[in-house]
Amino acid sequence: MRLPILSCLWALSCTAPAMACELALVLAVDVSGSVDQREYRVQMEGLGAALADSAVTEALVVAEAKVMLLQWTGASRQRVSIPWTHITDFERADALAERVAKTQRVWRNFSTAIGEAVGFSLTHFDAVPECTRRVVDVSGDGYSNEGVPPEEMKAAALRQGVTINGLAIEASEAELTAYYRRNLIVGPGSFAMKADDFEDYPRRIREKLLREITKQVAVLDP
Repeated sequence: MRLPILSCLWALSCTAPAMACELALVLAVDVSGSVDQREYRVQMEGLGAALADSAVTEALVVAEAKVMLLQWTGASRQRVSIPWTHITDFERADALAERVAKTQRVWRNFSTAIGEAVGFSLTHFDAVPECTRRVVDVSGDGYSNEGVPPEEMKAAALRQGVTINGLAIEASEAELTAYYRRNLIVGPGSFAMKADDFEDYPRRIREKLLREITKQVAVLDP
């Protein structure tokens, strides 16, 4: 059963006292060699569209969220494409969505280092100590095959009070969601969701963002 979106937003907006930043959210997007250029654009434009969705936008504004976009691939290749952006009004939310959709790819043809992406993300939360909730949103289409294994980053995330969620794109790896659940996700309310393929990604990332931002506890589709 789904929780009504408006109920989630009402509960978030009625929390007292108001907080300067309820959520710090890292959007960590896979740009490894298994993602071709068309699939990359589907990801970025889908993520931009999800951030521009009226329900997602309102949730970000109510939470006064700070959002960062990270591209990641091999062990030594992680880059912040959009630094922490404080979403205090709809204009800033719309501007972030547009920037995300137009973000250019940094790398291609490299390995998949999920643990390294998580570790890199964790180093950036010191810059937003005022945010009461910290989340890394990892999306990808393959198993980690280079660098620190993602399961070894779980303890570090817990020490920092960071929740890690995952969106597994099962275009070529049928058991990727189960892998994410075993080896990646950690923290209070953490979850992994499945996109059947890249074409399914825009729909699923919208659902995932709503669940992360509004702290939904209802179980969504696997």
